[in-house]
Amino acid sequence: MQFGFNAPTAGPMSATDQLVKLVVEGEAMGFDYATFSDHVVIPTDIEAKYPYSNTGEFPAGSRVERHEQLIEMAFVAAKTKKLRLVSSVMVVPHRPAVLTAKMLSTIDVLSGGRLVLGIGAGWMKEEFEAIQAPDFAERGKVTDEYIKAFIELWTKPNPKFAGKYVRFDNILMDPKPVQKPHPPIWVGGESGPALRRTAQLGDAWYPIGTNPANPLDSLKRFKTQVDRLRKMTQEAGRKADAVGVTLRVTQFGESAPAKAGDGERRLFSGKPAELAGDIKALKEMGVGCLDFGFSGSTVDAVLAEMQKFKRDVLSLV
Repeated sequence: MQFGFNAPTAGPMSATDQLVKLVVEGEAMGFDYATFSDHVVIPTDIEAKYPYSNTGEFPAGSRVERHEQLIEMAFVAAKTKKLRLVSSVMVVPHRPAVLTAKMLSTIDVLSGGRLVLGIGAGWMKEEFEAIQAPDFAERGKVTDEYIKAFIELWTKPNPKFAGKYVRFDNILMDPKPVQKPHPPIWVGGESGPALRRTAQLGDAWYPIGTNPANPLDSLKRFKTQVDRLRKMTQEAGRKADAVGVTLRVTQFGESAPAKAGDGERRLFSGKPAELAGDIKALKEMGVGCLDFGFSGSTVDAVLAEMQKFKRDVLSLV
């Protein structure tokens, strides 16, 4: 099983020296990957509901200076040697398909094959409008088509594509990604459409457990959704285990509520031994990667939490 941490794209800890210290020391500790979030702009008035809070409000702390996701990932690739780079997640419709495929291929080549493409369809209508992305109501269809176009560009010597949102022919796109057939595609989201997209196009499912509309806050709830994914993957004409499972954990330890919404023990709540038990249970279920949102107002504080987690939790796994 692999373990990851968040590399901030926004706020004071995304400053050059702070960011470099975090990723370099995180890599030295033995963490396998870093995750990078994605917003191009933050509208001043947001009516769209943020899916990962009970109130639906976008976190106030997110309204700060922010790097472009893919450029930061390329920068971190140059500062590290083994750390995998996970877009967490890239909002697929935000960038033109052919250009994005080229940027992602470049990151994979220059990093020596360390890119993991976490994807989502997006949730903030106002941001779509501000950057003149395709129609927000069409975002699911756009995402599916763009991903198919990426794969065509990455895997075919003479790629061509004729869709509703993407069309190209008579082009060459080289170099291809280092990873074959292409960088892993982790599909974010917890809804039915997200599971369908995972089953049809993904290499792994990459949910967050705190979506009130589709909670994955207990081991029982999580297993139910994994079983549902396996069935949908078979229905899509693939082997049930063709799609891996990953999980992003944003709240854990003794600060997390003890009970999940279904009355079961909340996943990743409690003492280190209980967290280690959850990791073992998820590994047995087929989960291959877990990343954690380590807290702290400074890079040194975050690194201390990461070290503590490795010492107190991962040593028990």
